[in-house]
Amino acid sequence: MRLTGAQALIKSLEMEGVETVFGLPGGAILPVYDPLLESPIRHILVRHEQGAGHAAEGFAQATGRPGVAIVTSGPAATNIVTAVADAYVDSIPIVVITGQVATTSIGTDAFQETDTTGITMSVTKHNWLITQARDIPRVIAEAFHVATTGRPGPVVVDLPKDVANDTMEWYWPRRLDLPGYQPTVKGHPKMIEQAAALIASAARPVIYAGGGLIRGDASNELRTLVDRAGIPVVTTLMARGVLPDSHPLCLGMPGMHGNFTAVTALQEADLVIALGARFDDRVTGKVDAFAPKARVIHVDIDPAELGKVRRPDVPIVGDVKSVIPEIVRLLPSERRDISAWLTQLNAWREQYPYSYEPAEAGAAIKPQYVVERISALAPVDTIVVSGVGQHQMWASQYFRFESPNTWINSGGLGTMGFAVPAAIGAKAGRPLSTVWVIDGDGCFQMTAQELVTATAERIPIKVAILNNGYLGMVRQWQEMFYEERYSEVFLSPDLPDYVKWAEAMGAVGFRVDQGSEVDPVIEKANQIDDRPVVIDFRVDTFEKVYPMVPAGAPNDDIVLPPHQIRGR
Repeated sequence: MRLTGAQALIKSLEMEGVETVFGLPGGAILPVYDPLLESPIRHILVRHEQGAGHAAEGFAQATGRPGVAIVTSGPAATNIVTAVADAYVDSIPIVVITGQVATTSIGTDAFQETDTTGITMSVTKHNWLITQARDIPRVIAEAFHVATTGRPGPVVVDLPKDVANDTMEWYWPRRLDLPGYQPTVKGHPKMIEQAAALIASAARPVIYAGGGLIRGDASNELRTLVDRAGIPVVTTLMARGVLPDSHPLCLGMPGMHGNFTAVTALQEADLVIALGARFDDRVTGKVDAFAPKARVIHVDIDPAELGKVRRPDVPIVGDVKSVIPEIVRLLPSERRDISAWLTQLNAWREQYPYSYEPAEAGAAIKPQYVVERISALAPVDTIVVSGVGQHQMWASQYFRFESPNTWINSGGLGTMGFAVPAAIGAKAGRPLSTVWVIDGDGCFQMTAQELVTATAERIPIKVAILNNGYLGMVRQWQEMFYEERYSEVFLSPDLPDYVKWAEAMGAVGFRVDQGSEVDPVIEKANQIDDRPVVIDFRVDTFEKVYPMVPAGAPNDDIVLPPHQIRGR
């Protein structure tokens, strides 16, 4: 069967089981868009290429399947680089297909030419520039394999226009020949044996659960280890939901804005069991002072992570889904009594929970209260997508997560504008789930044009804007560390009018000024399922995120909210 390169590309996507792609056409990629008319693949037309990339990320995080984006060359390719970089840091499997000028024009500064493979080399697992149509099926098969195996991540396939128009004899590769790419899945037996011995002898163990457990689909394996060994768990920002918040051994989020118990548990532990975590600076604080009393077991599928920040006593390269059961198998039938440790942790939890001072009568709504009420009124397995900043931290702190793949955010790169397009991708991937966006006014304004995409494509996401009129996290730092010198952080709570903006884009818009209005409006939003909903929550301008570990400080310097300090 003779096909054009463009037809071969679309057929290759079908062979990979792709049902949804996000994209925006243009000159160099135009040949690829023609065969899409005959394909069962659903194409979701975004309003900006960055939105296509974030939507693919949201799809991947919600479904566990790779997200796919298709854009053209030049500025389209550079527009999607932010999403590619975001996916790279957070290990999200996406396949990005970019158009390119004809091979005869490459290097001539042709119209809309950029060196896409060169630009994306440092933020992809791998990328390909296809120069012959016959290579298309092989490259697409390789791209999906690389994106989804080992440590997941983004890949880019750059397709010149003349290659898309050329013809080839169709085939589908029966096997892949990637001799330099062989991820280690099974852990070394000797290291696993040592890990089990350390766990059995620890008096103050803590499991440091990272996003790799989510990416590796290992939440059940983690639960088995926790229940078998009785070890408390901290769940990083990227791992929220990997162990239910309702589990008695789930301590919640550690790090810069983690709760006191999770942060202090790591500081006081004699054994830290890091599973799919990378010792991020937002978790460790000052590295030399992080978990100073602990020996470390570190399990990660990426060997580059072992020893990169903290040298482990027991390094294990392997897939957490494979390694955890092997550790469990070697644990002794009788576990060490760590009741004194658990009693101490429970005392801290009781004394220093997440808390805030309630709003006084007639005062502005507290943002934490909004998140609490969205959580309380949300249907089971609601997916929460956040932007980046204060609202992101409040969402992680005050929403109750009971299952994996229900918390989607930009963790490592911290990309403002992530939430709205990522929520579109999540809802497209899991249409039966309720998808709430918890966003800030600064983040929302960066990619809010994608509300048009949501309306046009009948993707009914719900957006809660915690509108404090500021770039809130930057303002918080300026207040605490720059003597209240507020430089360029004021956004105005009234510009734009978010209700009118929502309505102009075909969404339903609400504004909430009083605490008494919070529940009724959230309930209305939950009942609307035929179009997007945007709620402008007017929240306390100067509310800060606590606890907080100042940047570069040791975790022992954690700053509690003022009312908890007064009550000590």
